Amino acid sequence: MKVILQRSRQACVTVDGRVTGQIDYGLVALVGIAEGDSEPVVRTLADKTAMLRIFADDNGKMNRSVIDVGGGVLAISQFTLLADCRKGRRPAFTGAAKPEIARAFYELYMDCLRGHGLTVQPGVFAADMQVSLTNDGPVTIILDSSEWS
Repeated sequence: MKVILQRSRQACVTVDGRVTGQIDYGLVALVGIAEGDSEPVVRTLADKTAMLRIFADDNGKMNRSVIDVGGGVLAISQFTLLADCRKGRRPAFTGAAKPEIARAFYELYMDCLRGHGLTVQPGVFAADMQVSLTNDGPVTIILDSSEWS
């Protein structure tokens, strides 16, 4: 599983010209579910997302979580995070989980975030989405469960 976190001032996602999710201050989470991911992996990355201290405290140090600052999370499913670009010029996505598994784990990820009391706005699974955000900092963090094994 890979999650790209972008600290944002505001963000929204649209599908067919209609806003389907938006947040003010908080995190945009691009979520890629890999073949072989499990419920514990999803829960661990959701917990890490909720508690990662990447927001400034009163002294300007990254010492507060999205929970601490009362931020929201815009969670976007993105299988392209699992692209394998080692061969040729066209990425392979064979490492991405099958859609039915990915959808269930994407929903679980969002449910876990909500369990931390966070407001979570979703994208639309498997849709062609347009994501707009103002990256704050910029701060962009990559969570990759394969690096924790």
